[in-house]
Amino acid sequence: MKRTIIRIDEERCTGCGICVPNCHEGALQIIDGKARLISDLFCDGLGACIGHCPEGAITMEEREAEPYDEIKVMELMVPKGRNTILAHLEHLRDHNETELLKQAINYIRDNNIDMSPKEGTPQQIHRHENHAHPSGSFDNLKEARAAVSAPDSGCGGGCPGSKPMSFNIDLSKVNEAVAVSAASEVRTDTFNAPSELRQWPVQLHLLNPQAGYFKEADVVLAADCVAFSMGNFHNQYLKGKSLAIACPKLDTNKESYVEKLTAMIAHSNIKTLNVVMMEVPCCSGLLQMVQIARRQAGRNIPVMKSIIGVQGNVLSEEWL
Repeated sequence: MKRTIIRIDEERCTGCGICVPNCHEGALQIIDGKARLISDLFCDGLGACIGHCPEGAITMEEREAEPYDEIKVMELMVPKGRNTILAHLEHLRDHNETELLKQAINYIRDNNIDMSPKEGTPQQIHRHENHAHPSGSFDNLKEARAAVSAPDSGCGGGCPGSKPMSFNIDLSKVNEAVAVSAASEVRTDTFNAPSELRQWPVQLHLLNPQAGYFKEADVVLAADCVAFSMGNFHNQYLKGKSLAIACPKLDTNKESYVEKLTAMIAHSNIKTLNVVMMEVPCCSGLLQMVQIARRQAGRNIPVMKSIIGVQGNVLSEEWL
């Protein structure tokens, strides 16, 4: 299967070893004076090691690789001790990989791994468990903001703009802002309506199709121009859904788009896919890619085709 995984530039790698302890999954070792990826099974593709390479020798690429195996990672990690395990749980939690976090915690329980601290609070493992709730999102807006402003982990090829994040909208904060606005007689057209965006990044080239926010999700695949044309895009199409955006006319390497959409359908088991396109002919390529991906995945998931006019009006909606 194709997935995002690290790539090591041997010419730039000096073998300093700084990346090794920062890969808590144990996927890296220094062999013959160079950093080596010892197994695809252990690389989660989230790129925690990237920001620690002083030579910029580690990047991310999408290629054929064995599926990541959380249980094998845990088997490799347990002998390294509690602190390494906790660092791994933090890593999964901070990237909102809820399903993997559940697998790790269940492994600890099922195998009676001693997580009692030699010092510090005995409840640390429970703090991670509390983040492994089914919604796969942060508990509150404050926590989401803290995650966004936290130091970059180096995900997505070392670019902070590609770091995977999930958001959770605090409706009480929205209602409070509306109330304050009304009480102070602020003009309604100056109120910043809340975003319904649940994750980052959103551009299809940058997305990991097996990220936690795609697991059994309802997904919107929107042409780039849609949100600019349609003033009510967030409320009408994006609310409660995960998002990918693309331009079938101008984007390059559209074969990778088909592969990522296939992975979303086949491996992330997305529930529905709403393809939101402009009325212009070039947008039809987006739907064609989805139809190819659905055939390749072998899952006939419900797909809705939504056509938006150039002035933002909804021209048609139909399930295919």
